[in-house]
Amino acid sequence: MTTPLGGYQNEIYLHGLADQLPPFTVDTTKLADSAREVLEPGPYWYVKGGAGSGATMRANREAFDKWRIVPRMLRDAHARDVSTSVLGTTLPAPVLLAPIGVQSIVHEEGELATARAASSLGVPMILSTASSNTIEDVAAANGTGPRWFQLYWPNDPDVCVSILNRAAKAGFTTLVVTLDTWTLAWRPNDLDRSYLPFLRGTGTAITFSDPVFRSGLAAPPEEDIPSAVLKWVPLYTGTDRNWEALPFLREHWDGPIVLKGIQHVDDARRAADAGMDGIVVSNHGGRQLDGAIASLDALPGIANAVGDRMAILFDSGIRTGADILKAIALGAQAVLLGRPYVWGLAHGGEDGVRQVVRSLLADFDLTVALSGHHSIAELTPDSLTRVAS
Repeated sequence: MTTPLGGYQNEIYLHGLADQLPPFTVDTTKLADSAREVLEPGPYWYVKGGAGSGATMRANREAFDKWRIVPRMLRDAHARDVSTSVLGTTLPAPVLLAPIGVQSIVHEEGELATARAASSLGVPMILSTASSNTIEDVAAANGTGPRWFQLYWPNDPDVCVSILNRAAKAGFTTLVVTLDTWTLAWRPNDLDRSYLPFLRGTGTAITFSDPVFRSGLAAPPEEDIPSAVLKWVPLYTGTDRNWEALPFLREHWDGPIVLKGIQHVDDARRAADAGMDGIVVSNHGGRQLDGAIASLDALPGIANAVGDRMAILFDSGIRTGADILKAIALGAQAVLLGRPYVWGLAHGGEDGVRQVVRSLLADFDLTVALSGHHSIAELTPDSLTRVAS
């Protein structure tokens, strides 16, 4: 058995004997409120906000409250191991860092700080195409850490292939293709402030550094940002592809391919039929379609339909260790952690990300233990009960 991740709480208590307190809250449900004190309104609401009225964001959280953990006693749960493996990647717990772009708007080091923190904990990070830093620089910061790459599918196939080749060369092992963001949703919080970082050349580092993209410019982006932005915008917006486009990705990516944004059982079946290696059951954290189904409500049916054919990952609404346990029990092999680690980045850069991730891993490990389980393999729907609305 590995050293319990929950031991992090003992470390915190022992530091307290020397009057050393955590620099910001370890309550992962309160991080958004505390981050508001350190961020300007534009960046804060870009991370915090969702689509439309925020109904999908609320639904994501409400879905977790519909389920309760049923603990078991006298189970020798002091001996446990919550590590796992997904698509050939070893994880200390069933958690990956979700792909979140433009991280430099909350901290100057952005994805570089996240990459270092993730590597130090052995937790895979998924790098967004909308990164503030290049593929190569993030890979260098991540060192020997496990890393996946998220693709916003460019409308220029030559640029797409170039980016995929760069990611593979830089040691990113799994491709995560986001399907639900081919155009931006109506996001009132950003619109009220006319705040879209990409239009100022932030979150465009991967594309702006790409040799194929640069070859089509009259001047390099660093000399003429507005012209580069004008070429960047139509590259990533306006085209909703179809299922027949997927073989292109398989042709140009040798590793596992995961489709992110699946919410319907039929789409999950089509992904499996298309030979995809996994899916992420996700509604983009409520940032894309207002009034959509909660991801957790979609998870059980999808897991039952295709869980024996492909890897099932989950995101949208994960905030606590109990949330992770519930998602795993309902059929996910692992979850993607999103906004909380970005709030940690805002608070303290690399150290801030590390504190948030360690807190969540400790919370999950202790939740597994106190519910009477030894490993994530024991987490099934029988670990939960559904309560009346």
